[in-house]
Amino acid sequence: MELIAFLIDFILHVDQHLQAFVQTYGAWVYALLFLIIFVETGLVVMPFLPGDSLLFIVGALCGAELMSYPLAAGLMLAAAILGDQTNYSIGRYFGPKVFQWENSRFFNKNAFNQAHAFYERYGGVTIILARFMPFIRTFAPFVAGVAEMTRSKFTAFNVIGAVIWVLGLTAAGYWFGNLPWVQANLSKIIWALIIVPGLIAVIGGWRASRSSKADTV
Repeated sequence: MELIAFLIDFILHVDQHLQAFVQTYGAWVYALLFLIIFVETGLVVMPFLPGDSLLFIVGALCGAELMSYPLAAGLMLAAAILGDQTNYSIGRYFGPKVFQWENSRFFNKNAFNQAHAFYERYGGVTIILARFMPFIRTFAPFVAGVAEMTRSKFTAFNVIGAVIWVLGLTAAGYWFGNLPWVQANLSKIIWALIIVPGLIAVIGGWRASRSSKADTV
């Protein structure tokens, strides 16, 4: 329970935790960022880790000269690409047997089904779109592996999506994260970065699921 409470507090106050980490551990923050992005995108058991808000806050900290933007962005970009590649490989290994798995504390069957429906409707572009959608972001590369998308095709979508996601959100944080209005409303912005993409993911997955069911009738 303490771990869950800490994770929730970290997600909702990621700016405060990261700034404190930088002040206490210095350059080790880059290893932490790499680990968070890699685990969120590479392991289907960690879809709840912060993504969009983390990238924005890192950009803001770089804009305040507390971190190096090229180093932070480069490491997180590498983590995002390697994470998806790992997730894809895991999906390829387990294959269609995944559809028989039950929902558990280590596997969110509902999130998998949403990502699969999304993939069935939008194909490879899902890998790019999913970067901005919590939960679907974590399961999309896994689903692509289960569906046996070719590695070369997946890699192309993976790199494009990672570049847009990582560089886009960190650049937004870098240029706008330290504006007085943004700082005054940072908690609301973090909530928006969590809730809005989440709602889009849920609605998109639901619509894709309905479309897939209608096509099978």
